[in-house]
Amino acid sequence: MLLEKKSLFYTFVVSQSRQCLLYKPGTVPYKTAWEWQRSLLQQRINDFSLADGLILLEHPPVYTLGQGADPNFINFDIDKSIYNVQRVERGGEVTYHCPGQLVGYPILNLQYHRKDLHWYLRQLEEVLIRVLAVYGLHGERFPGLTGVWLEGYKVAAIGIKVSRWVTMHGFALNVCPDMTGFERIVPCGISDKPVGSLSQWIPDITLEQVIPHVTQAFATVFEVEMEEAEVTCLHTLANSH
Repeated sequence: MLLEKKSLFYTFVVSQSRQCLLYKPGTVPYKTAWEWQRSLLQQRINDFSLADGLILLEHPPVYTLGQGADPNFINFDIDKSIYNVQRVERGGEVTYHCPGQLVGYPILNLQYHRKDLHWYLRQLEEVLIRVLAVYGLHGERFPGLTGVWLEGYKVAAIGIKVSRWVTMHGFALNVCPDMTGFERIVPCGISDKPVGSLSQWIPDITLEQVIPHVTQAFATVFEVEMEEAEVTCLHTLANSH
């Protein structure tokens, strides 16, 4: 009888394993990736049977403002700006993306995971904390705030949007970016905690080294089976602008 119970449990675990398509397109303009996310999200709203997805990429320099972002956290005139500024539907304040920063956009159907946005945010933090642990670094959370800190420096920002329990937007991990772009804003509206990058602790670190660790941590935390997918739509999206 005990053997039968174990067998039934094992079958349940395997049948509940979700597939997650992994996209690694390299450097992608922000608006192109944004439209791509929205397309993937809408596909999954229309057909809940589709697999989850995770996009890992870099962006050329861009500032993004979440819904209700406070303009006082931006140290330049948006209307006369020489910088690329995008207003988007994610939560959170202003943030900055640039090469050397690993950006992750999970397209997850939380109905297959847990319909709890606080749980989802903590899970994203857990993914990044596990990545830091690979390098012997102790990532931390701050109560009441979202993101991951390392010795007082915020090294990862998180901002999400969820529609019909399908997620978009996600996280940004500062691996080895040029940090000067952050000087033009109050990142995430947090003025009393500096931003940092992993290169402060590991000078020769690269995105190529970090991506496999993020992929593995994501698969473990969200209990999904990763499958690398071909990127076929970006050229069409880029030419539509």
